[in-house]
Amino acid sequence: MITVHAPDGVGDVRTGDDLAALLLPLVELADGDIVVVTSKVVAKAEGQVRASTREAELPGETRRVVARRGATTIVRNRLGLTMAAAGIDASNVEPGHVVLLPADPDASARRLRTALAERAGVNVGVVVTDTAGRAWREGQVDIAIGAAGVLPLESFAGRVDGYGNDLVVTAPAIADELAGLAELAGGKLAGRPFALVRGRADLVMPVGEDGPGATSLIRPEGRDFFGYGAREAVLRALTGRPEDRTPFGAPADHEEMAAAIAEATGGVAVPDGEGLTVDGADPTALAALAFAFGWTVEAADRGITARMRPLTP
Repeated sequence: MITVHAPDGVGDVRTGDDLAALLLPLVELADGDIVVVTSKVVAKAEGQVRASTREAELPGETRRVVARRGATTIVRNRLGLTMAAAGIDASNVEPGHVVLLPADPDASARRLRTALAERAGVNVGVVVTDTAGRAWREGQVDIAIGAAGVLPLESFAGRVDGYGNDLVVTAPAIADELAGLAELAGGKLAGRPFALVRGRADLVMPVGEDGPGATSLIRPEGRDFFGYGAREAVLRALTGRPEDRTPFGAPADHEEMAAAIAEATGGVAVPDGEGLTVDGADPTALAALAFAFGWTVEAADRGITARMRPLTP
């Protein structure tokens, strides 16, 4: 049986507060427990509160912009997470202030795990959470942005289901599931930033092994199918700046590239050694397609004929 308990009595967390000291009087920890804590209180304790605004702090927290819609900016932030406003939060903080995400949530999780082990003599896992939206879905959920002593991802590849079907890509994001479970108990407005999950000791790693952290759940640039918003992808392809290429992913194969040329331009692409020779394609459209699909246009004759080749992945 799995149980989750979010204790009352934590109070307002400020810079320099000892999270282990705040938690231990409120719970009785046991080996195999998993402590889940919101990034908000971790960040507050670590001094990530700024007398500022989201708009002022956003550039420093942004690695690249993924999409903009009105006042909303989705970015890939300095931690590699894709979030609205880079995860900068103006809730549950004094007016005129914002809270940035912890500098290194995995390291934060490791420090808390170590402190709990030293003071309570228990081997527990720790998950640090934050709230994020999801593509295609309304609402937000809590996800893991830091972890220690818990494997964030469990791979079922190579196993078979009850009908004998091979499981190829099934990989539950355990740390995210724990984050969502803890949020149900803690709530957003109840002032309960810690949750204690009990009943899954099998997920907790041995003493001295912290695991790869929640960073391992972040897809590397270029492997996500949705590296840009729809409008932004068009703009990046048309402008064709080399630094914008990576999120489009690995080069398409010859067949996919030829089909895209035919569909978008009406041009005809014929295999030519390692590349393609293209007739009848508008040069602007062809250049944008090449950029988006990981190819390059080597030569063009007034948009009538072009020689193309895939870039080296």
